[in-house]
Amino acid sequence: MERSGSASTRRPTGRRTAPSTSDLEGVLVAAKPSGPTSHDIVDLVRRLTGVRRVGHGGTLDPFASGVLPIFIGRATRILEYHARDEKAYRALVAFGARSTTDDLDGELTPGEGSAPDRAAVEGALEEFRGSIRQIPPDYSAVRVAGRKAYELARHGQKPELQPREVEILSLRLTDWDATDPERPVATLEMRCSAGTYVRSLARDLGDTLGSGAYLAALSRTASGPFRLEEAHDLDAVRRALGEGRGREILLPTDVGLDEYPRLSVPAEDLSALLRGQVVRARRGADAEPARDGRVRVVDGAGRLALIARLEGGRLHPEKVFAPVP
Repeated sequence: MERSGSASTRRPTGRRTAPSTSDLEGVLVAAKPSGPTSHDIVDLVRRLTGVRRVGHGGTLDPFASGVLPIFIGRATRILEYHARDEKAYRALVAFGARSTTDDLDGELTPGEGSAPDRAAVEGALEEFRGSIRQIPPDYSAVRVAGRKAYELARHGQKPELQPREVEILSLRLTDWDATDPERPVATLEMRCSAGTYVRSLARDLGDTLGSGAYLAALSRTASGPFRLEEAHDLDAVRRALGEGRGREILLPTDVGLDEYPRLSVPAEDLSALLRGQVVRARRGADAEPARDGRVRVVDGAGRLALIARLEGGRLHPEKVFAPVP
C-alpha cells in the first residue's frame, strides 16, 4: 500500500559499524513497526551494513506495520520479479466518521448516517470481493500531471485521480468491537493484488453503508512468499547487522522465485552467459522454463548465477548476479 504520510514520523536510529558486512547480499524480511517510513528502514540497513544498494519490496504507510522485504546488494536486481506479488493484510476499519486521508492520520468528520452493525458490514463485503475498481486516496503517491497527489492535497487542491482495477482475492470479517456503538470497529483479513489501497477499501465500504469509515490500523501479514511470522523485528535486525551476523538473517537472493526453474549448465556455458553471450541449451536439460521463458541458472554450488530466457533452444542472459569471470 503506497502512500506518503501526512504526519511526522520517528526515524529509527542505528550506529554504523565497520563495513565488514559491505559484501552482504540477499533478502531481509523485516517486521516494520508503526512509526517509521519504509524508506527509514532502508536507510537503517544501509547505515548498519555499509551497503549502498538497498531497496524494499512495497511501501507501507508510516502508521502501518508488518512485512517489509528488504533487498540488499545484488538482490536489488530481483525487485522487478516481485512487483506483482500478492499482499495480505489485517485491517481495522472504524465506522461512523470520515477522514481527509482515509486513515487515522487525517482530520475526522462525523458520518451522515448511523453506524452499521456487524451483519450489515458482513453483507456489504461481498461487493468488494473479486475484481473491483477503486480510486486511490487523495493523500497518495500517485502522480497527477507530474505531481504526487498528496502534494496537491496538502495545498488544498483536489487531485483528479482515475479509478484502477485491483483484485480482492479474499476478504472476511474476523472481529467486531462495538464498545462504542457510534464508532464500531471491524477487523478485516484480506488478500489482494499489488497496488491495492486498503485505505480506499475502508473509505468505500463506509460510503456503501452510508456511515463513513476510515482505516484505523493496518498490518501487512504477507508480501508474496514473505510471511510476518518469519520476519525480524528492528531490534533483532540492529543486533545481527551491528554484530556482523547479517548472513544469519538473510534469505538467498532467489527466494520466492520458484516459478522460474533452476538450471545447471556446463562451466564453459556458465562463463559465456556471465559475459553476456547467448549459448545453445544443451540436450538433456531437464528444466522446463516458466511461461515467460525464464529460468534460474545456478553455479556449481547451487547458487543463483543469473536469470536467463530460453528462446528457440538458446539461453539469453537477462540478469547477472555472479561475478563475471
